[in-house]
Amino acid sequence: MNKNTIIGSILIAIIVIWWMAVNNANAEAQAAARAKAKATAAQASKDSASAAGALVLPKKTPEIKAAPVLGGGTDERRGSTNSTGSSTGSPTLTKDESGSALRQSSPTLANDSSAEVKAPAEIKERSVTVETDKFIMTLTNKGGKVKSVIVKALPDTAGNFPELIQDTTLGAFDLKLDNADLSEAMFELGNTPEKIVVNDSANVRFAFQDVNGNQVIRSYGFTKEGPAVRQENKFIGFQPSAYELAWKGGLKETEDIPKSKGIMGVGGGGTYYFSEVVFNNVYSVERETPREQTSYNATEGKVIWAGLRRKYVAMTVQFDEAVPATLKTKPMRVEANEADPGTYKLTIADDFRNSQSLNYNLMVLPLKWDDVASLNKDYEKIIVSGWSWCGADVWFVWICKMLLKLLNLFYSIIPNYGVAIILVTLIVRGVTTPFTVKQIKSTRGMATLKPQLDEINVKYRSDPQKKQAAIMELYSKNNINPLASCTGGCLPMLIQMPIFMGLFFVFGRAIELRGAPAFLWITDLSRSDVVWNGISIPVIMPAGLAILPWLMVISTYFQTKITMNSNAGMDPAQQKMMVWMMPAIMLLFSAVMPSGLVLYWIVGNIWMILQYKYIYSKFPPINNGKTPSGSSKLKGKNVKDAEIVK
Repeated sequence: MNKNTIIGSILIAIIVIWWMAVNNANAEAQAAARAKAKATAAQASKDSASAAGALVLPKKTPEIKAAPVLGGGTDERRGSTNSTGSSTGSPTLTKDESGSALRQSSPTLANDSSAEVKAPAEIKERSVTVETDKFIMTLTNKGGKVKSVIVKALPDTAGNFPELIQDTTLGAFDLKLDNADLSEAMFELGNTPEKIVVNDSANVRFAFQDVNGNQVIRSYGFTKEGPAVRQENKFIGFQPSAYELAWKGGLKETEDIPKSKGIMGVGGGGTYYFSEVVFNNVYSVERETPREQTSYNATEGKVIWAGLRRKYVAMTVQFDEAVPATLKTKPMRVEANEADPGTYKLTIADDFRNSQSLNYNLMVLPLKWDDVASLNKDYEKIIVSGWSWCGADVWFVWICKMLLKLLNLFYSIIPNYGVAIILVTLIVRGVTTPFTVKQIKSTRGMATLKPQLDEINVKYRSDPQKKQAAIMELYSKNNINPLASCTGGCLPMLIQMPIFMGLFFVFGRAIELRGAPAFLWITDLSRSDVVWNGISIPVIMPAGLAILPWLMVISTYFQTKITMNSNAGMDPAQQKMMVWMMPAIMLLFSAVMPSGLVLYWIVGNIWMILQYKYIYSKFPPINNGKTPSGSSKLKGKNVKDAEIVK
C-alpha cells in the first residue's frame, strides 16, 4: 500500500466518522422535534377538550352519564347531603331557612377522573310547571328550555289566562354552544316535582353531562311577585367561545283577532294588533316589524334587552349589562288565522369573554305603563316611542305618560273609562282652543285679501317683479305680515298635533282599557263596539255591525262642513268634495278602531263644531272671499273683519 493509498483511506475514514456524527446529531434533533411536536399536539388536544366543540351530544337517543359520588358533604361537585348523611347527585327541592318557600338545592354533577365511569342511562322527557303570582311557566328537560308561559294579567271573558308561546312544541330559549346544539339534549331533572307553587322563591335546575364529563347546568330562579325569571347557564370542564339563544316558538297574541281582514289590513285593524321585535340598544328602544330574515346589531352596538312584543304583552331577555349581541329574526306566520300579523323566531348570539357562565333575566311583561316604567329599563317605550333625532323619544313619551295619568286620575274619581275619555278629551280641547282660534283668525286674515290678490295676479301676470311689489304693498297697507300669518296658521297646529297623536296612541294601546265597559252598548273600549255579528260589511266592518263608526260619520260631516266655510280660499267644488270625502274616509278607519278611540274622536268633532259656531258668531265668515257689490276695495263688514284679524 503506497503512501497515497494510506492517506486516502484515512481521509475516507474521517469523512465517514464525521458523516455518522452529523447524522446522529440530526437524528437527535429530529427526535427532539418529534417529541416537541407530540407534546404540542397533546397540549392542543387538551386545549380542544376544553372547547365547546369537545361537548359530545348523543346522536339518536339523548343520554347523560350519571355523576360518580365520592362521599357525603355539601361540596357542589360531590352532591348534597340528605337528612341521613348520604350524598346524591340529583337535584332536590328543600325549604329555605324560614321553612316557607320551596327552593331547589341542586348540586352539579361530579367530574372526578379517579372515579369509575358508569354507562350512560336513558333519560325520559319530563316537564315541571312553576306558578307565581304573575304567570305560570312550564319548563322541559328536553334542552332545559321554556315550553309554555301563561300570563295571569290578561284573562279572557271566561276567566281563562292566555298562552304566550305561539308554538309550544318549539318552545323558547334553546341553547347552542359553539357547534353543540343542546335543543334536543335530555337534561337530568332529578327529583323535582311536576308542579311548584312559589310562596317565596324557587329554583329549578337541569343538568347535562357528556361522555367526556363536560357539564352544562341550566337553572331557573323564580320569585313570588316579580316579573323576572333568573336564568343561569354554567359550564363545567370546558369553556365555550360563543353561544346562541334560540327563541323558536315565537310570541302569541293574547287577544282574539277578527279572522277577516278589514281596510286597515290585518285583522280588520292592523294598526291595533302589534307584533314586533323590540330591543334597547342603549341609545333608544327600537320596535321593528321585519318582513324577511333580518339581523340587528350585527356589526356594532350593544343590547341591554331584546325580545318580542304583542299588543298588551312583551317577553324579553334582559342582560345584567349591555352586551354586543347580534339579533337575528325570521317572520313566523300563524296558519290558524291569516289576519294575525304573525310573530318572529328570535336568535340572540354573542361571544364569551372569559366567563364560565351565561346569566340573564327572562322578563314577562304585561304592558301596563307604571309597572314597566318602574323597572327603569325604558320598557314603557315599547308602548309608545318617538324619533330620537328630534328628541320625541323623550318629550312625546312624556306627553303620552301625562295623558295616561290624567285618564287614570279621572277614572279614580269616576270609575268609568268611557267617562274618563270624554273628560280628558274636553280638557285637552279646552287647553288647545286658544291655538285653534289664533289659527282661524290668521287664515281668515289672509283670505280677506284674496279678491285683491286675484286682481293683482291678473293685472301683473306678465311682470313678476311688479306683481310681487304690489302684493307686498297690499300687505303693508292692511298691516299683515305674510310670514307671521303663515306661522300663526301652522304653529298652533304643530303644537296641538303631538297632543292629539298622544291621545290617539294612549287610547289605542292602554292596557287599562282592555275589557273596560263604558255605557249602553259599549262593553269593551279596546275593541270595536260590534252590536250584531249577524251583519258584517266586507272590508269596512268585517267583525259585524257597529254603531260608533256611524256616529263618527255624522259628526265628521258637520265638522268638515263648518270647517270648510272658514276656508275662503278654497274652490267651492273642492269644498263640496271634502265635505263628503272626509266622512267616507273616517268610516273606513273608525269601523275597525277600538271604541275608546272612536269615542274620543266623536267628542272631539262635537267640540270643534261648537267651537266654530261660537267663533263664527263673533267673526262671521267672508262669503268665500267675495266682496259686496263686486268692489275690489274692502268695504263694510269685510273692512270690519280685516280690522279684527290684524
